Amino acid sequence: MAEAVESLSSIKDLNVKAAAPKAPVAAKIDKLGRSYGTGRRKTATARVWVKRGTGKITVNGKDIADYFARPVLRLMIRQPLEAAKRETELDIVCTVKGSGLTGQAGAVRHGIARAIVEFEPELRPAMRPQKLLTRDPRAVERKKYGKAKARRSFQFSKR
Repeated sequence: MAEAVESLSSIKDLNVKAAAPKAPVAAKIDKLGRSYGTGRRKTATARVWVKRGTGKITVNGKDIADYFARPVLRLMIRQPLEAAKRETELDIVCTVKGSGLTGQAGAVRHGIARAIVEFEPELRPAMRPQKLLTRDPRAVERKKYGKAKARRSFQFSKR
């Protein structure tokens, strides 16, 4: 063994010495002051741009309240901003297509989280515990031949 350990505090000191300092990650910001993130959910894809502003969210050229009428979807979209504590500091512009409204809201949420991490890399630890950077892999199962749907069989009749 390299060193003898006398107490628990000395183990802690060993771990502190072993940890190498991490280099700061540079933000990816374009010439317009924006960062980009792609979000996906089911068959929906969202392209999201984040920049400094007043907290306005625009989806496909419409205000978030006009595009996503259900309050639950608007709450879901604002989760990354609340985790980063940037609700009134960032403007978000996104285009989304495919799937339905719930899938689109999930894609926008994923895209916002990824764009915020590109904009401010030090916010990544705030996003990770809530799984905002993880793509939800669930999708509709395909229909199989000889079946009515993906798993549903045709009704059985003895005669």
